[in-house]
Amino acid sequence: MFSNGYLLPENPPQNHPKVVADSTAQTPTQSSVRLNGNIARRRVKNSEIEYWDKDLPGFGLRVFPSGRRTWFVMLRQRGKQRRISLGHVGEVDAKNARRLAKAELVKVALDGLPVANSKTGGKKKQSPLMRDYAPCFWADYSRHWKPSTQKRNKTSVFRDICEAFGDRRLDELRKSDILLWRDGFASKPGSFNRTLPVLAVMMTYAEQLGLRPRGSNPCKGTPRYKRKRMERFLTNREFQRLAVALREFENRRPDIVCAVKLLIFTGARCGEIQNLRWEWVQPPRLMLPDSKTGAKIVYLNRQALAVLDDIPNQCDEGLVFPAPRCDSPISLGNFWPKIRQAAALPDVRLHDLRHSFASIAIQNNISLMVIGKLLGHALAETTARYAHLSDDVVADAASRVSRSIAKCVGIAS
Repeated sequence: MFSNGYLLPENPPQNHPKVVADSTAQTPTQSSVRLNGNIARRRVKNSEIEYWDKDLPGFGLRVFPSGRRTWFVMLRQRGKQRRISLGHVGEVDAKNARRLAKAELVKVALDGLPVANSKTGGKKKQSPLMRDYAPCFWADYSRHWKPSTQKRNKTSVFRDICEAFGDRRLDELRKSDILLWRDGFASKPGSFNRTLPVLAVMMTYAEQLGLRPRGSNPCKGTPRYKRKRMERFLTNREFQRLAVALREFENRRPDIVCAVKLLIFTGARCGEIQNLRWEWVQPPRLMLPDSKTGAKIVYLNRQALAVLDDIPNQCDEGLVFPAPRCDSPISLGNFWPKIRQAAALPDVRLHDLRHSFASIAIQNNISLMVIGKLLGHALAETTARYAHLSDDVVADAASRVSRSIAKCVGIAS
């Protein structure tokens, strides 16, 4: 295991320096790319070229002027560097070549460990330790997650999981170990609920690499901690107090006030407004190329459009709400405590503005399907979570029902 967390040096290997294409050169020209079928179909004219994969160190493709293309993996075994051919492009596609390369790298990682021998009663071949597996897993798998998810999951992998199971071998982890680990999170259930799925993915990936038996994921069926959902909706009076507080802050930080107003009028997520760019503002919509649920359309009503018109320093591109002293988004979370304190709303979070948007939509008899579209939910079940009624709505419904019953039985209401 090298200091960079991989099973071999980063691409390209040091003994294969990049060279300018030359008909007399012995070493082929090299390039670092994401190896796939499109790269495999490329042709070269005068000289050989080696493509090295950006994501899987050691995995490469050699292309010859004759048209022959060969997959290979470069690795270091017992101090010696080896190049292993994985087959020709016509025989092995990019996906299978990558799988074969991973298998060879796993063999190197396990080299030197005791090997099973049923006839001689030798020791069973062992899986790597969690602390050795984690960097390889991260280098291979983390690219599937969004940057914000990577940041959170990196803490789960290298702090929570490696601290708990770093000295354990992958194939030794059992359901009882996971349940015992769960008990240690009793005081911080949210952290466990976020970390468990990450460990489950690590175990599934280990199965795919042959480091654990198929279908042996110890996380399967492990219950998460039940958490009381925070049902906080702003009443009409609370909205009025918030409006007064925002007016007080308009002269100090007009950008912050505009951002909060957009949250109120659109029901968008805080991160979607903080990171909003002018290129995505296409009235009457915000065309977000990415969000928690992928590409998303935020619909702009008359009030939201008026807020956008009030934003100072408008331009054709760049952040709508840049931080004052650096080229990065503003942080609403740093300023929100002052606003809610001025509005006498100490328990209201920024995300509660999104809850309130959904609640008011329910009060106005807007269907859950439409609310889901407005909020950008991928699943109907997620929208149903916002379909809570405020106390005022429940009380009003009870009053209307009781009046109807009283009228039926002849009791004066």
